[in-house]
Amino acid sequence: MQKRLVLFFSFILFAFAIQAQRPVSPIKATLLRGPYLQAATTASIVIRWRTDVLTRGIVHFGTDRQLLDRNAKDSILVTEHKIKLEGLQPNTKYYYTIGSFKDTLQGGADNYFVTLPTPVANPEPGKETLYRIAAVGDCGNNSVNQRSVRDALIKYLGNNYLNAWILLGDNAYSTGRDAEFQSNFFNVYKDNLLPKYPLYPSPGNHDYYDGDSSEEKVQHTHQVAYFQNFTMPIDGEAGGVASHNPAFYSFDIGNTHFLSLDSYGIEEDRYRIYDTLGPQVQWIKKDLEANAHKGWVIAYWHHPPYTMGSHNSDHEKELVHIRENFIQVLERYGVDLIICGHSHDYERSRLLKGHYGMETTFAPSHNVSSSSGRYDTSSNSCPYLKDSATGYTGTMYIVSGSAGQLGGKQTSWPHDALPYADATHGGAGMLEIEGNRLDWKWICTDGEIKDHFTVFKNVNQRHILNIKKGQSITLTASFPNDQGHPYKWNSSKETGRSIEVKPSATKIYTVKDSNNCLQDSFEVQVSK
Repeated sequence: MQKRLVLFFSFILFAFAIQAQRPVSPIKATLLRGPYLQAATTASIVIRWRTDVLTRGIVHFGTDRQLLDRNAKDSILVTEHKIKLEGLQPNTKYYYTIGSFKDTLQGGADNYFVTLPTPVANPEPGKETLYRIAAVGDCGNNSVNQRSVRDALIKYLGNNYLNAWILLGDNAYSTGRDAEFQSNFFNVYKDNLLPKYPLYPSPGNHDYYDGDSSEEKVQHTHQVAYFQNFTMPIDGEAGGVASHNPAFYSFDIGNTHFLSLDSYGIEEDRYRIYDTLGPQVQWIKKDLEANAHKGWVIAYWHHPPYTMGSHNSDHEKELVHIRENFIQVLERYGVDLIICGHSHDYERSRLLKGHYGMETTFAPSHNVSSSSGRYDTSSNSCPYLKDSATGYTGTMYIVSGSAGQLGGKQTSWPHDALPYADATHGGAGMLEIEGNRLDWKWICTDGEIKDHFTVFKNVNQRHILNIKKGQSITLTASFPNDQGHPYKWNSSKETGRSIEVKPSATKIYTVKDSNNCLQDSFEVQVSK
C-alpha cells in the first residue's frame, strides 16, 4: 500500500512538473475606455486608456500612418494607462496605436492628433493661422440631446481639425462617479472626439458629489473620479505659470492663453474661487501678469457670475460671490472672454465692464458697445472692438450649459446683462481664432448656428509710411476678413488683403472690410 502511495504522489509531482514547463497563454486585455488625449503641448501629449486586466502599455506613433517608427511605453502592470509622448514637433500630425507589448488594442485612420502650434502672441497680419476650440458644458447625462449636440459639432467641423475642446463642468451626472463617467462621457465620445482632439476639462459641482463621501469632504480632499480620470498640464508645460494643482491650470493655443478654473472645490480647507486671498486667485494673478502680452486671454469654469436660466445668479451664494468678489480681478487683468456652464441654457452678453451687483443694478452704461456683434450685415451688428493702445476695455460673458442637460429659466429670464439667450435648444460653443479676430458660434442640435459674435483687436489703424520715388510698397489690412469676402480698397481694383502700390506722390490709401465696419488708412509719403 505504501509503495502504491509513493508511486501515486510521484506521478502527481511529475504531472505538475510537465505542466509547469508548458508556456502559459497570456490573457489578452480588453479595452474598456479610451484612448483619449490629455495635457497636450507643442512637444508632448499624454495618451490614456483603461483595460480590464493588468497589462503593460505601449504607444506606437509616427508622422506616417504606415510607418509608426517610434514608441513610448510603461513596463508597470496597470489597468489605467497614462503614457506621455515626448520629443514631438509643433503643429504636426501624428498617427498612433495603443496596446500591450504583444497586442494592439486600438488603431486606425482616425487615431491621430496634431500637436499644439508654437505660441505667437501677435502674428504678422496676413500670416495668421485659424484655430478651433469647442466649449462643451453640462454634457454628461447620456441623453439624446447630448448625442445630438455631439453630432452637430462633428458635422460642423467636417474635415477641419479641432485643436482642442474644453469642458465647463458637470461632466458626469448625477454624482460624478467613475461608472457615470464611463457611461455618460467616455462611451458617448469614444468614437469621434476623444481619440483625436486634445481635451482640457474643468470641474462642476456634480463632478464633486461622488456619493461615497460627504459633498463637503470631497470639496476639501478632491478625492473624486474627475481628478482620477483626467491629466492636466499643471507644471507649465503647455504655457502659463505652473499651478501644481489639477483643480486649476493654464495653457496656450496659438496666440490665445486659456485658464481652466475650479469654482466648487475648496483649497487649504477654507478658500473658494471667490476668496481673493486663496491660492487659486493668487495663482491666477501671477499667471495673468505673466501672460499679459498674449493676443487673447480666455477663462472658463462652471458657476457663472450672471444667469437667469435654470439657476439664479441673484440667489445662489456661489454665483453672487463670484460676481461680487472675483470677476473684478479678471476684468482688471484684461481677460477677454469668460465661459461658464451650470445653467442649462445659453446666455451671452455684449462687451461688459464694471457690473458686480444684482440684476436690477445693471444699466446700459455697463455695456462697452451697444452692437449685437453678430457681424452679419444685420442692423447694428458690427463687431466688438478692443484696442491695446487705449486699454483692454470690456469682457464677454457666456453661459453654455446645454450640451447634455437642457431647460429651465427664471421668471426674469433672460438676465438683463445677457440679452442673447435660448433655453429651448441644446448646443455647444465653437471658438475660431485667427490672429486679432475671435469668432464665437453657438452650434445647436439641429445644426444651426443660433448665436454668434465677432471681436477684433487693434484694427482701424492709421499708418504713415515713407518711400522714395520709384519704389513700391505692400499694404496689408490689419483684419482677417470673412473667408472668400473681398476687401474694399479705395485706389485699386484688387480685392485681396494686401496690395502693392507705387505712387509718384504722397497718397492716402484706405481699405474696408466687406461689411463696412472696419477701415485702415495708409498715408504713403513719397520723397525724391
